[in-house]
Amino acid sequence: MGSDILPISRSQFPMTNRLWIYDTTLRDGAQCEGLSLSLEDKLRIARQLDSLGIPFIEGGWPGANPKDVQFFWRLKEQPLTQAEVVAFCSTRRPGTTAANDEMLQAILSAGTRWVTLFGKSWDLHVIESLKTTLEENLAMIRDTIEYLRSQGRRVIYDAEHWFDGYKHNQDYAIKTLEVAADAGAEWLVLCDTNGGTLPHEVSQVVCDVLEALGTNREKFLQLGIHTHNDSGVAVANALAAVREGVRMVQGTINGYGERCGNADLCSLIPNFQLKLGQNCIEDEQLVRLTQVSRSISEIVNLAPDDHAPFVGLSAFAHKGGIHVSAVEKNPLTYEHLEPEKIGNRRRIVISDQAGLSNVLAKARTFGIELDRKNPACRQILEKLKDLESQGYQFEGAEASFELLMREALGKRKRLFEIKGFQVHCDKGREETVNSLATVKVTVNGQDILECAEGNGPVSALDAALRKALRNFYPAITDFNLTDYKVRILDGGAGTSAKTRVLVEFSNGQDRWTTVGVSGNILDASYQAVVEGLEYGLVLGDREAIVLTVSSY
Repeated sequence: MGSDILPISRSQFPMTNRLWIYDTTLRDGAQCEGLSLSLEDKLRIARQLDSLGIPFIEGGWPGANPKDVQFFWRLKEQPLTQAEVVAFCSTRRPGTTAANDEMLQAILSAGTRWVTLFGKSWDLHVIESLKTTLEENLAMIRDTIEYLRSQGRRVIYDAEHWFDGYKHNQDYAIKTLEVAADAGAEWLVLCDTNGGTLPHEVSQVVCDVLEALGTNREKFLQLGIHTHNDSGVAVANALAAVREGVRMVQGTINGYGERCGNADLCSLIPNFQLKLGQNCIEDEQLVRLTQVSRSISEIVNLAPDDHAPFVGLSAFAHKGGIHVSAVEKNPLTYEHLEPEKIGNRRRIVISDQAGLSNVLAKARTFGIELDRKNPACRQILEKLKDLESQGYQFEGAEASFELLMREALGKRKRLFEIKGFQVHCDKGREETVNSLATVKVTVNGQDILECAEGNGPVSALDAALRKALRNFYPAITDFNLTDYKVRILDGGAGTSAKTRVLVEFSNGQDRWTTVGVSGNILDASYQAVVEGLEYGLVLGDREAIVLTVSSY
């Protein structure tokens, strides 16, 4: 982690198109409701960010909890390859000195060269939260930064609640920045902590700050921005700040963060790099952006946002027949950039709105070239629309659509056949419900009868199917059922309603989704689970379609 990648003074940081990305997923992002990170999770995420080329990674607040202390110790043993790991803390407490503040000793023990220190910019917080005077708050900022500098640390100063503080008391807010810079902070980061500022306000305030710094403008030009998304404009605010001269941008992967989240680096980085010409990471690292986004969503155990800009599964998806036809001729007609640049891909969505162009384009994504004049094309389209009228949904279950298409083309080979299944549920005295599933499978003329237990009927059915097939197809043991969704299609029918089940599988590298529809939820689940296992084997050999479900 060489210091030569970081600016030390204004003379070493000329006006270039380089932006410094500062990731706070491990600290600010971890405050997202429903997100909990183990020590190993944090280490895995840090290495993903390091591979992406993020120059600053905020690791947490050493001393605030044991997990963060262990995180920094572990990275001492196995350092990152290029990123600077940053410890985070607040200014010293009122009425003491930085040298005697135990919190700061924990920060020094973390052993990072960079420390991000946050202090109060808003006089309301100084008086109401800290219960101290405005002058003491300035002394806290100065004393803490000077002490950290005396201990060989380089300091990024986060001006907390900066925009609210500036709106209420401009002179005092500016004074906090001047004190921080005079004490030795190398970066001054303007924080929209409550997320209530709008882009035009950010632009004006950044300009005001540069003007207020007067003759020392060159020294203070190393400004940063930290925005929250409470008004839905965190990304826009960061873009506005950069347009006015800010050179550091703080945010999180996938926009994770408290309340409505932080500025999403997965949107900011490609916007900066591909649209504003501001270099953030290397081009070969940018190609990994989608992969890193989805990998981190798996680590934090939150479903990826399919509709996220740039990296979402639907970001370059085309559904309308006219759109598909145009994109096939020239992608620029309906795409703002090439998805491959950020590691995403174009998808043709199949639904009841699909035209023949969708079917042809979708077939190509599966490696199948179809002639428009081939009768099978119309058969696929008619079958598709018929099934969707019954409640099937293929735009979210592309694996099922590929199997449907191959069956119409006569390429869905029968290597085994499911003859039937039974599921039994029993509620015991301990208020638990045990499920037992029995399945009958025929493989190469051999009948196999297997049963298995599960914590629910779908779990038991999945386990019984795997048990029956794993001796013939060992790859099935690597498939994991990662998501299960049930949708009631006709709520007015009560418990007799038709249901649609979507099941997502993963083999550790690929994800695929299948669909089943029935008036019986177990039958719908059965269809989806069976096709999910089938398609997983298809991924290993797309010519070996391994299952025909007799009840389909």
